[in-house]
Amino acid sequence: MSSLRPATCCVRALRRTARLAGVAAHRISSGYNSSGNERKQRLDVNRVTLGVGSLALALLAADHVFNEKRFFRAAQIGNVEELKRQAEYLIAKESQQPKKDDEGGPVDRRHPLGWTALMVAAANDKPDVVRELIKLGAKPDLQEQYAGAATAASAAGMHPLDALQRREDEFCGGMNARASFLGWTALHYAALADSHDAAAALLDAGADPAARDHAGRRPLHYARDASPTRDLIQRAVRRREEEAAAAAAEERRRFPLERRLKQYIVGQRAAIHTVAAAVRRKENGWADDDHPLVFLFLGSSGIGKTELAKQLARYMHKDDPAAFIRLDMSEYQEKHEVAKLIGAPPGYVGHEEGGQLTRALAQRADAVVLFDEVDKAHPDVLTVLLQLFDEGRLTDGKGKLIECKDAIFVMTSNLAADEIAQYGLQLRREADALAATRRGKREGEEEEQEPTLEVSRHFKDNVVRPILKRQFRRDEFLGRINEIVYFLPFSRAELLALVQAELQRWAARARQRHGMLLLWEDDVLGALADGSRFKTTKYDKLDQSTALASSRARRSGRCDNSTLPVRTGRQNPREYWFTVYSYFYASDIKMK
Repeated sequence: MSSLRPATCCVRALRRTARLAGVAAHRISSGYNSSGNERKQRLDVNRVTLGVGSLALALLAADHVFNEKRFFRAAQIGNVEELKRQAEYLIAKESQQPKKDDEGGPVDRRHPLGWTALMVAAANDKPDVVRELIKLGAKPDLQEQYAGAATAASAAGMHPLDALQRREDEFCGGMNARASFLGWTALHYAALADSHDAAAALLDAGADPAARDHAGRRPLHYARDASPTRDLIQRAVRRREEEAAAAAAEERRRFPLERRLKQYIVGQRAAIHTVAAAVRRKENGWADDDHPLVFLFLGSSGIGKTELAKQLARYMHKDDPAAFIRLDMSEYQEKHEVAKLIGAPPGYVGHEEGGQLTRALAQRADAVVLFDEVDKAHPDVLTVLLQLFDEGRLTDGKGKLIECKDAIFVMTSNLAADEIAQYGLQLRREADALAATRRGKREGEEEEQEPTLEVSRHFKDNVVRPILKRQFRRDEFLGRINEIVYFLPFSRAELLALVQAELQRWAARARQRHGMLLLWEDDVLGALADGSRFKTTKYDKLDQSTALASSRARRSGRCDNSTLPVRTGRQNPREYWFTVYSYFYASDIKMK
């Protein structure tokens, strides 16, 4: 309301001035010369003087009110003085209003149709205005919200023709007002307008030359060929890539991939070292750049294969969700489902939508792609994967070629899981016997770290490889795999660590959701770890027994200082007990 008050005063003063001026002019023109009318004439003159003064005050008040149209118009035509004046009023008006960081400062005020003054100045080649707005605090990487006249009009509550006309009049008349510019930054507009000075000012202010619009295009895509603006943006892109590569190399030196993976994965030291070594060779240029990196993870379910792929994507791409693509290959068991992977051919349903894999790779060509349970896929799907692994590119149903040589492809499979499990147990027994012998010889010394279990070449070539050949039936498919990674069964110490982590997770959930404090004896860890050998997982036993006991306690209305059982799942089950303290119940119970 305070911003409307000066404007209301202006209108009232202007009306009064016009009325008084009209009356005075009429009376003066009538020629009052008599002495009786001299006093009235002087009164009319005073009224005119008062009216003129009111008009001046009204104009002065109007001049100190922020005018949105004048603000964007000044950015459009390059009127720096008017822009500074309007920006001062805007800053004074909005400085006390809290705003989110992604909305920018006061001068980043958006037009009702979605653009900012910085975008207007860049699109109209007004480098002086660009520099002034940056000096006033404008953010160079804010994205355009104008998605075409129809969409913008619907969002702003106006007619599409009005939105179209305002885009042409108040933004830039040389651009297609019907097109969508969603996601564009000021640097995109400067590149399209071939404004070298505006682009230089934006880059000096920290604009991202690799920013992508809604269509996935960078500013360089819109720059003219062989132009100074294009050369400027290219140099900025190369400089940004070099800085990012140097920062990534320094981070890898201080925080290697092995350390990151070991934080989230229990055991599997051999698998972690194999994956980390292959990735490091790729990063340091000791791998073929014409082919992507391909892994095949073998081992039982629930042993860390999928988690290793997830953590690899997090390490490579800083928690970007688009950088991890997961496809369950059990959904591609039929021949016709190849179209679901790369897109349907022309004339078929779903042609315009594209394929699940091609869409994701078009968005992020350097992603980590997980093909879960690849042995269940149809052979025609494997043919598509063979081309992908061999050439590092894929053609979708629309005929568009997608380059993805920088991607990392991970396949998981349960093939030879029993053989690998038995072999892993054998290796574990041999390692334990060797460790016991060494401890006997070196009494009094510190205990050595658990040795890394290495799979022998004989086991790989004579046991696992024939199983893979029978399943995939193609030597060339296996030849495209850079590393076959073996996930061995957990040792008892690793199982105890897993059970401990899972119990802590459930204790935190019980405290958060039910106000209960869960404590357990050490024997519970061993019982649950031993139960993992059976078909039902230890997590299922823990969930079922804890949930059942808690449910009974709640129904009975008594749960304070309670004892809840967890069964081990053996043939002669023994009972281990949780001690549960609750702050909401009053008496003791004991249930079996």
